[in-house]
Order: sequence, then C-alpha cells, then structure tokens
Amino acid sequence: MKRKFFGTDGIRGLVNKGNMTPDMLLRMAQAAGRCFQKEDRHHLVVIGKDTRLSGYMVEPALTAGFISVGMDVVLVGPLPTPAVALLTRSLRADLGVMISASHNPYTDNGIKLFTPEGNKLSDAQELEIEQKILSFDSEYLASPDQLGRAKRLDDAPGRYIEFVKSTFPAGLRLDGLKIVVDCANGAAYKIAPMVLWELGAHIIPIGDDPNGKNINLDCGATSPGLMAKTVRTHNADIGIGLDGDADRLIVCDENGTVVEGDLLIGVIASLWKEKGQLKGNAVVSTIMSNMGLEKFLSHRGISLVRTAVGDRYVTEEMKRRGANVGGEPSGHIVFSDYGTTGDGLVAALQVLSLLVQSKKPASQILHPFALTPQITSNLKLKNKKLLQDPHLLKEIEKISRASQKQGDRLLVRPSGTEPVVRLMVEGPDKAQLEGTLKKVEKLLKDADLTHS
Repeated sequence: MKRKFFGTDGIRGLVNKGNMTPDMLLRMAQAAGRCFQKEDRHHLVVIGKDTRLSGYMVEPALTAGFISVGMDVVLVGPLPTPAVALLTRSLRADLGVMISASHNPYTDNGIKLFTPEGNKLSDAQELEIEQKILSFDSEYLASPDQLGRAKRLDDAPGRYIEFVKSTFPAGLRLDGLKIVVDCANGAAYKIAPMVLWELGAHIIPIGDDPNGKNINLDCGATSPGLMAKTVRTHNADIGIGLDGDADRLIVCDENGTVVEGDLLIGVIASLWKEKGQLKGNAVVSTIMSNMGLEKFLSHRGISLVRTAVGDRYVTEEMKRRGANVGGEPSGHIVFSDYGTTGDGLVAALQVLSLLVQSKKPASQILHPFALTPQITSNLKLKNKKLLQDPHLLKEIEKISRASQKQGDRLLVRPSGTEPVVRLMVEGPDKAQLEGTLKKVEKLLKDADLTHS
C-alpha cells in the first residue's frame, strides 16, 4: 500500500499547508501516540527540534496531541536528530520525535519518528499510523484523569555531548588541529563547536547564529562553499559541515576541496577492515552510491550492498547483515557500534581520528579513489503520478538498458522529501552522460505536458 503522508524520511512539507498545519500535526501525534501505547500505563515521548521558526508552532501542536491520548512528553529543545534517537533509548521512552525538515529551507518543516530502540519506523509502522490518522476516533482520547504531562529536560545537550565524545578513540586528542565547523544555523549550532573544543581543537565556527529563517541558507553540508572559503582564509586543517538537523556530514580538506560522503565511507571502511573492526565484511549504502566507491571497496575485499534511498533502509539492511558501517553519498553515515541513525558529529570524529593517527594532511588521506562522474537533475512535474504510467516507465527502461550497454547507470525516482523527480546518470564519459540526461528530461517533460 502506498503511503499518503510519509516520505523517504518522515513527514515533511511547506509550513501551514497540507500535512504541516497545526490541526494535522495534532492528529498525527494522536495517531502515533495510540500506535505506540501497548500497555495500560502512562507512556513517554521525547520531542526535539531544530532551529526553524515554525518549530514554535509544531512543537506545541504535537505536545497537545500526545498529551490528549495520555502520553507524557519530554521536551529537549534544539538538538541533533541522532540525539533524539539516543535519548529515546536512554530515557526508556515509547516514541521519539524530531521536528525538522533536515536540509530543506526554513519554510518547510517535518517530523521524524523513532521507536523505543531509537530506530526509524518501518514501512508497516508508518502505514499503521496513517490508517489511524485517516480513521481517528474520539474513543482514542484519554479521560480527563489520564491526560499526559509535559516537562523539559535541561541536561539533554550535556548527555549527548558526553556520548559523542565517548565515540572518539580513547587516548586521542584534537590538540593542534584548526577546524572550521559549519553548523548550518541548525540544531548543532551550540553542541558541535563545544564537542570539538572540549577535545582540544582550535575551532572557527560558522553558521552558528540561527534566527529561525537562516537554517541551511548558503551554509552547511548542502552548501559547502562558505566552509571551503573559510578553511582557505584561516589556513585551517579541515572543514566540518553539518546540515540543519546534524545527521549528515560533508568535509573539505585544507585546500578547500570538498570530500563527499562516499569518499568518507570508503576511507573509514578500508581502515576499519585493516584494523579488524569492520563487521560483515560489507558496507551498506544506497542505489545513489558512486561506482567508484564500489570498485574501491571491491579491491579491498569489501562488498557494497545497495538499498533504496533513505538512511532507514540502510540501517535496516545493516542490522540484517550484521554490518557496522553504512551511509549515503549525501553524508548520512551510520556506525551501528555507536548509534541507530546517521550522526554528523560522530562521523566527523571518526574522520578527525584519521587525521590525528596518520599525522598527514586531510588532502592526503580523504581522497582514496576517484569518483565516477555523475550528473544529476531535479525536475518539477505538474503530474505527480507521472512515474506510475506503465508506458512512460517502459520508455525510461529502454534508455536505462541502452545506458548499461555503454557502461553507464541511470536512475529516475520521485523524491521522498521534495516535490521533484530526481535524475542521475553515472559513467566515465561526461558528454555521453549529458546526452542521456537530456533525453530523459525531454521524455518526462513531454509526458508531463501530455498528461497535465
């Protein structure tokens, strides 16, 4: 069954429209609350958020919904998404909620939900919540004497900071390293600089002055230009870039050259195998991962296992295979030895530990292989159901097969977080890739005009 509200990573949309209105958010909280109440007792939900202006609207709407079905609420304020997953486990909560639209602009917001174990919900759990949203009954509401309560957890940031520091190899320090840390004016604007400073680094923070509207604005992991420029200006050793909810990481070396997620995954997995730390002899990533990563890992006897796009699919496959390294090219990197979801700060400390132990510049260790050229495009289509048309899918498949014969790879998929169709072509000949991309774009645009 196709999901109506949930996308690739939770529920997301334009604020005060569609799914992101106060009444819908309240109903979602009531439905989710009922789905995670398994016994006749008071239940607990942890709610965190990033720095978006709309958080002031979303947080109380969700709080009211959970309280109305008899759940107690712990509010932790602005914190990274992985911190919410951690606190959901450590507080023995029944549900965790992160209010964030991740890398999207401030005009969007969303909610990400976590199970008591700190995992993102399965497709089946999301469908169960959706069914309750669509068929919510007043019988689900708690009686006046069974309403929940809300309170704030003041030491939540400190708990997460100590956890993150504990993932850094014992006995190592960041003394002598000059690090630019771009917090994207998001959830980690206080925590990220503090973690790095407490481990001994000289830090140059940017994107650390949120005003509710500047999250991800020309900064952070999705816009690393400012980070790279700041690294060069200050002669820093490395740049660390997080996104709005700090669950992804993009790095740049001392020259300001950006190092994407696939390169970071490759260099860490390779080192972990050498040290006997890599479990399952495999790395789990998505269909978007670069062919260069697959070849690099293969030469080292490591399998690359691909999943659908979304770090929850990555973590589910990691769990099935017993793997402890996985992630996405976007910089969602999961280390299951430490956590249950992508964590930008934990990933950053793993990268920084490589610099400390190797005593080499970032440029010498963070470019272990050449990425195969990729060209991407995001198309806005009027007909949202276009990719369900069998005739169109058949034509796309013809182009895809022709690409494979040329040694290329073509992906066409609807975005789970934005109202666009994402296209990606990959292969050694850039001119050839551009031709394939234009052919698919024309096919989609013509079909969109015909069906609109």
